[in-house]
Amino acid sequence: MSPREYPPPPSVHYDATVATLPRLDGRTVAITGSTSGTGAVLARTAGRLGARLLLLNRASDRADASLDALTAEGIDATAIECDLQSFDSVRAAGPAILAAAPEGIDVLCNNAGVMGLPDNSTVDGCDVQMQTNHLSHFLLTSLVWPALRTAADARGEARVVNHSSGARRGKPLEARYFEAHGGDLGGDGFPGFAKWRRYQQSKLANLMFTYALSDRMPEADKARGIKSLAAHPGPTNSGLQAKTARAGGTRLLDRYILTRTLKVAHSVEDGALGIIRASLDPAAKDGEFYGPAGRGEPGDAVLLPSERDAASERLLWEISSATCGIEDYFGSRAAG
Repeated sequence: MSPREYPPPPSVHYDATVATLPRLDGRTVAITGSTSGTGAVLARTAGRLGARLLLLNRASDRADASLDALTAEGIDATAIECDLQSFDSVRAAGPAILAAAPEGIDVLCNNAGVMGLPDNSTVDGCDVQMQTNHLSHFLLTSLVWPALRTAADARGEARVVNHSSGARRGKPLEARYFEAHGGDLGGDGFPGFAKWRRYQQSKLANLMFTYALSDRMPEADKARGIKSLAAHPGPTNSGLQAKTARAGGTRLLDRYILTRTLKVAHSVEDGALGIIRASLDPAAKDGEFYGPAGRGEPGDAVLLPSERDAASERLLWEISSATCGIEDYFGSRAAG
């Protein structure tokens, strides 16, 4: 069977977990990559609990359709164009997000991601997987930091949630993957390991960013209740595998990786439980990491052990700041 032909499995844990969550009236949840997959589930879940949604996606028919589906349910949702493969687009989205959320952002979920793509560069010269999955989220979080402060001051907390993956395991972070070396990071020749190494680096970056952000945010922001959390979905039938196949993931290695995942995958609803808990569970704390336990097995989202790596966290912060052109990550206005 091709990745497109695996039927979605039934959800096992989603309903029970969502039943434990509180109402979110008066809160705003911003999500990247909300047109499908786990981001769409988080949007639907938060919206049904009363949250106002900011949907941060590239302009497309799919983005329009997802907005229409949510508003048809009576969910308060606003679409803001944000193409994560362009730093200029992210920089333009920042002020638009702040203008759309004068009462603050309670949750910024950096969910969007691409997987197993060829060795191409973005318009900024970066690897397409690293810029989409990490670098643009790193930049976006800095741009909307004032809205997180506003929400925390008004309602006692705010959260940044980054979406990692079981694929994060492997080599520690290397600077070259964060720099403007897109198209020059190993090529896509036989057997095709290079694209998956780039993906591994981007998903490890999501987790290391979470820890680095928690450590580096001003003490006044910690006192406000701003939290940095991470999640991973486990093996999930989210549609991402089919997108990889359509983008050229047809080598034997690609098919093996994709079909191995889909053979054991759980539903997209269960795969979204990590970001749902990190984003919406009142008990979630700064620096925590949620997802299925083990190494690639489906299951409920639980609190996972820390995977801190001081050297990778330091490298990520320094190189990401340089590549994104950020000198003062948390803004020049006083944090107190």
